[in-house]
Amino acid sequence: MVVVSLAAIGYLIVTGQALTVDGLFLVLTALISAAAFGLYIKFVIGTAMEAQAQANAQAAKAAAKAEPKQAPTPVAQA
Repeated sequence: MVVVSLAAIGYLIVTGQALTVDGLFLVLTALISAAAFGLYIKFVIGTAMEAQAQANAQAAKAAAKAEPKQAPTPVAQA
């Protein structure tokens, strides 16, 4: 949707329709549409990265718990 909106703006500029009042409103509408979808994509990617980081942290915590702790080795006395 972002690419289509930007392509529409490019088309309006190339054909000269962006210089009319209707063209300016179309450009504004396309920019708002591109911004809204772009921000949504940014939010979705951020949410997915946060969920992945939490899953990795839980896996690391589970792996650390699963490792048996070794008793300290006594120091040899001379």
